[in-house]
Amino acid sequence: MVFVFSIGMLRQFMPKKEIVLVLGVAFLIGAIGGAFFLQPIYQELPEVVSLVEKNVPGNEETMYLDLSSSINMNELKQNLSKTEGFVSFEETDITIPLWKFNDREKEYFEYVLGNIDSHFNHYNVTSDGKLQIQLEDNYSSYDALKSFSDWYKLVYGSSLSYAQIHAKLIVSSSEVESFQKILMDRGIVASKMEGPVQTSVNNTNSSMVSNVEFVLATGVVGLIVATIGIYYDSIGVFFRRFKKSMREKRKR
Repeated sequence: MVFVFSIGMLRQFMPKKEIVLVLGVAFLIGAIGGAFFLQPIYQELPEVVSLVEKNVPGNEETMYLDLSSSINMNELKQNLSKTEGFVSFEETDITIPLWKFNDREKEYFEYVLGNIDSHFNHYNVTSDGKLQIQLEDNYSSYDALKSFSDWYKLVYGSSLSYAQIHAKLIVSSSEVESFQKILMDRGIVASKMEGPVQTSVNNTNSSMVSNVEFVLATGVVGLIVATIGIYYDSIGVFFRRFKKSMREKRKR
């Protein structure tokens, strides 16, 4: 911007028709500077804003996890519970994908699912062939899957190929990154996160302009700086006259 301002101040040594070229160069330099130097900093703004919430004592984040039924849940729970910042870990429900149901098959599973296990009190059967079963307190995903798997093998003569476990992990906001690393090492990424930190990130992201708009804005700033440089002498004379008139008014 200093360079752009300096170019603008050379107006008195240029033909008037060159002013348009100076303004064009100023816009280009401002846009390039914004794209290569300021934009990377601007993109880090949500992370910078979230640092405040991360360091507020008592703030907690809720991470929603979609886990494969093949995962060792006990081992995962133990590792998470031993990590500083752990609050709680809860298995909430399971999803069992089968096949795309017709209306009769959908009605059948809606009827029979509650009779397979007395703990299956809250469930949903979708037309695309997914059974969603909510887990009661103190009833694990392992027990629920075993119960359904035993019934399925007895009725259909085959084993389940896949199921998904949904869990809710609550941690201290200041330790979110530690838990994300532990999960990432096991190939797990939270499907959703809620809490003060995530809210601040979402709010900041929603208020930020797009990359193109940001680059154009920095180009306009370059244009303004160049314009100030071009008319710097005139602006200086105006302010000197203004100060002089104010002093004369005070004397009166």
